[in-house]
Order: sequence, then structure tokens, then C-alpha cells
Amino acid sequence: MTMSKFSLGVLSTVMLAISPALFAQVDAVIYGGTVLTVPGKSPLKEQTLILEDGKISAIHNGYRTLAQLKLTDVPVIDLKDSYVMPGLIDMHVHLTFERDPTANPHVWLTQYDADFALASVPYLEKTLNAGFTTVRDLGGSYKVIFPLKRAVNNQTIVGPRIFAAGDFISATGGHGDLHGYRHDVTELVTGGLGICDGADDCRRAVREVIKSGADVIKITATGGVLSNTAAGVKQQFTDQELEAIVSTAHNLGRKVTAHAHGTDGINAAIRAGVDSIEHGSYLDKESIRLFNKHQTYLVPTLLAGATVSEEALTNPNMPAAIVAKVKQVAPVMEQAFRTALKNNVNIAFGTDSGVSQHGQNAKEFALMVKYGMSPKDAIVSATLSAATLLGMQQQLGSLEVGKFADIIALKGDPEQDISELSRVSFVMKNAVIYKNEK
Repeated sequence: MTMSKFSLGVLSTVMLAISPALFAQVDAVIYGGTVLTVPGKSPLKEQTLILEDGKISAIHNGYRTLAQLKLTDVPVIDLKDSYVMPGLIDMHVHLTFERDPTANPHVWLTQYDADFALASVPYLEKTLNAGFTTVRDLGGSYKVIFPLKRAVNNQTIVGPRIFAAGDFISATGGHGDLHGYRHDVTELVTGGLGICDGADDCRRAVREVIKSGADVIKITATGGVLSNTAAGVKQQFTDQELEAIVSTAHNLGRKVTAHAHGTDGINAAIRAGVDSIEHGSYLDKESIRLFNKHQTYLVPTLLAGATVSEEALTNPNMPAAIVAKVKQVAPVMEQAFRTALKNNVNIAFGTDSGVSQHGQNAKEFALMVKYGMSPKDAIVSATLSAATLLGMQQQLGSLEVGKFADIIALKGDPEQDISELSRVSFVMKNAVIYKNEK
């Protein structure tokens, strides 16, 4: 007996209509004592969250029993004594290294890419355990960071959700290039795929970096503190080069962020259309006007400034060119942040971890609050604002129906004591529990 085409068509239509109900998988039910569903708003009391296929499928007032929910054999996670909130997002990390003043500076000459990847595995786990379920990695060899990202996605290793830039887009001799070695050595080993000069060559470099797997484009628009060259922190790309980089990236569906300390580089990058500025140390009145006109985000990385300032005092082996820039730049980062905050610039949370130790990301919150930001706004910067800058506001940043089940819990209220964010007791990403301290 055969089925007619009409019958097959009806059956297919019916199956399509009922398939979500048939195959949806309830992962867990969470009872939250205090639940910050939407950062910036007041938290709710005694909530029941239903997690389905890695996402939040429902939120109910009160604690609903499995019988009331018409569920059986579903794990129930009791966080009635906890403050429950969305997973945190760090918009500036470097997962493929961690700065160590005592390490051999020539290690890259003796180790393979696989060595760096293996050394990075604990950094990923520390970051996730600290409550940062999503990160934006802004500079690491494409041969290392993209395999790490794939391994996390495949659950081969433990780590946060990664959006990665891969290689920097940098001018020859710029902050993202290789410094401090003989010319014949640097000729043999360059700073990466993104080294370029001239508008046309910069378009090529952007395409090359995107081809390698980049989710976002990172420009070194000015000199940097930790590059071993006495080049200062002024603009390093021409306006034409910046415009070519940004337009090419945007045409290929990638957002662009610019490492920028000096005023001229900050302003030129914003005029060129970048989506965010990293550091922003020497922003001025014109910078503020441009930030607000273009709705550009500032990612302040205060922790990086504090970390290198401390190292400059204690590390006699820090190169003189770097020490000079640390002493010049680090003290002005606080004032730049205060100015941006006072003038309502969009701010997204970012630490530059890798310069600081991985897993210590929450120290940035303490600095933000110390320098004038309210705890509530600091939390928003690491949730809703960060998700918006990522272009992932429909999936991340709050605990709402349809969003990823990225959930953390604390024993205290971070809006009353921001240091509570350094003591995360529960971490879940995509409805999978990675940490659960009783």
C-alpha cells in the first residue's frame, strides 16, 4: 500500500506543526530567591525559570512544582537563597596569553601554536568560573583562538562563548606589529595577517583576517602601552586607511573596534565609523561629541591600567619604552572614564584580561564603581550594553524568554556590594551547569 502525494503533504504539514512540542527538551527548572531578570530594573522575588533546549522558555512568579508545570523527571536547581542574574560579558580579553613579568620574553621562539592553545585552556575555565559566560577576544593568533573557540562550541573543553577578532589590523611598525627584535628577525616573523599600509592594502588585510574566521575586526588605531617601541600613543593609521578598514569590515558584516589611547586616533576612528573604542585614555570634548553623535561605545579597560601601573613599580625588567608609556597613560584613564560617564557616553564592560590575570575580571567592577559609576549601571555595562555592542541583544544580556540560559548566582546583592560579583557561586551556560558551590 502506498501513500498518495496529497496524504504525504498533509502528514508533512502536521509534523511541521507539532514537531516543536514533540522534540523540545526541558533541561531544568530553577527556583531563584532574588532574580535580576533585566539589569537596570528591580529584581524579582521567588521566581521559577524553565529552561528548554539551552534557552529560557518561561518565567513564573512563585515556586511552581513539577506537577504544576506538568513536568516529570526534570532536574530542579534550588537557588532560593541566592541572587540570580544573567551571565556576565567581558568585551575585551586575550584568552591566548597571560602577562607574566617573570616569563621568558622569547617564549614564542621556542613553542608551537599548540603549546599556546594548551596553555590557554585553564584561562578559559577560570573566566567561565568567574561568571563570564561570554567574551570578546580582541587579539590572538588565528591559529590558536579559532581552534579554541571551536573546541568550546563542541564542548571538548570548558570555556565561555567566544567572539574573536583573531589577528590585529595594524600598520607596519604599529602597535599590533612585532617589536624589539633585530630587523631580519622581524622580517621573517611579522605581527600577523593584518599588517597593512595604504587604503587598498588595508582592505586586503581586513578580508584576509575575516577569511581566517574573525567575528569582529580589531584595529590598533594608535600606539599602545605594551608594545616595545618608543612610538608614543598617537594615531598610527591615516584617515583614509581607517575609512577603508571600517567600510570593508561593515560590508562583510563585521563590527569594528579600535584600540585607541591618543586623542587624534580616538576621534579619527570614531569619524571613520568604528563601533567601539578600547581604552579611550585621552578623549577630549570633541571625542565626547563624536561618541554621542555616532552612539559609539567606550570599553574602558581600567583594570589593565591598574595592572601595568603596579607592574611598572615592581618589575625591573620592563623595557624602558614601555615604562615611559605606562607612566604617561595609566594615570589619565581614570579621568577619561569619569568624563565619559558624566557625559552619558555608551559604556560596555571590558578588562583587557591577559594583561591582568584571567578569572579576576570582576575587579573591573570595583574600579568602575570607585570612579563614579553606580553598581546598577556597572552591571548593565556587562550585560545589556555588552550584548548590544555584540549585536546579540536578542540572545544575551538578560533573563527573558527566548534568550540563552546563561545564568549565574551570588550569595549577596551586587547592587549593595559590587564585590559580590567576585564571589560567583553558580555558573550555567546554555543550560549546562559548570559551577555550583553550596
